[in-house]
Amino acid sequence: MIKIAPSILSADFAALGEAIARVEAGGADLLHVDVMDGHFVPNLTIGPPVIESIRKRTRLPLDVHLMIEEPERWVETYVRAGADLLTVHAEACPHPQRCLSQIREAGARAGVALNPGTPPGVLDYLLDDVDLILVMSVNPGFAGQSFIPSAYAKVRQLRTLIGRRATELSVDGGIKREHAAPLAQAGATVLVAGSAIFGSAEPGEAIREMRSASEVVKLA
Repeated sequence: MIKIAPSILSADFAALGEAIARVEAGGADLLHVDVMDGHFVPNLTIGPPVIESIRKRTRLPLDVHLMIEEPERWVETYVRAGADLLTVHAEACPHPQRCLSQIREAGARAGVALNPGTPPGVLDYLLDDVDLILVMSVNPGFAGQSFIPSAYAKVRQLRTLIGRRATELSVDGGIKREHAAPLAQAGATVLVAGSAIFGSAEPGEAIREMRSASEVVKLA
């Protein structure tokens, strides 16, 4: 079954606890939490204290996506704050295998994200060290961007590279209901969605519709 990960970057931060409760009740599989430092990407978001607060309000796994420079300096901090899965960018890690090992040693699952212009081949020697690969279908830094169609081909390539490994293949950026079926067909196992869920009057219904659209393909 495809997993749906609402991205809290699109939630109302003035009522974040309520927004999280609604998507948890609506069937979300995990929460996607974007951390931006204003250097690796041109925006600032949240840090460890907010993640600690989120951890206290939900039983959902926290998928923490570090869009920051020198992520290896912050691994233990974010795992202690409550990250169940910690994803770093291949472009930000001069020694990605070491960083992935740090994440696992700290007690979290390890993920690697690829920007739209980064080819899948950078992961050729890391495939046995990752629990999740995150394909960015927008250029990272801001919510509300339009989906980049070249992500479909990248997902297909990565599905072939992953082979029989149990690695999750996630896609993040501009995803709406109409993207769910082709992404599932290409081999994605996790769909990260922000405005498509939190911008809906009924977030739970938006989650169910996105999952339903993807499962039609999986069952075909």
